Amino acid sequence: MTSPKTLPKTRRFDDVQPGDVLNPLAVPITVALIAGGAIATRDYFPGHHDQEAARALGSPHIFMNILTTNGLAQRFVESWSGPEGRLCDLKIKLGAPNYPGDTMTFSGTVTDKREADRTVEVTLKGNNSMGSHVTGTVRVRLP
Repeated sequence: MTSPKTLPKTRRFDDVQPGDVLNPLAVPITVALIAGGAIATRDYFPGHHDQEAARALGSPHIFMNILTTNGLAQRFVESWSGPEGRLCDLKIKLGAPNYPGDTMTFSGTVTDKREADRTVEVTLKGNNSMGSHVTGTVRVRLP
């Protein structure tokens, strides 16, 4: 008999403080992740799934779309907050592209805490070998 899988613990608002650092998350960038993310978000732009088309645009390979990056940023913060955390707002800016064969590593810090709505703001960045792929903020409500 196997035991039920243990759910991750949800962080509590009272236990979080500005300055808290999130554990980094390394995401291997693969063709499957890039193409699958583009298809899942209905982004059929050829630069996200066709290497020849991407090269014709001056890119060395296919490159990740913003909606996949958005989902990965959400995953990063939700893995920290736990299953009862609720994302309220997510704002990101893209920088260097994500290409297959690279790794993007997320880092983040709690930068604000609001008692009125029991939310915290996480400032995040995701870096790859070329530099900053994504920067942004996420506001999450904690129980």
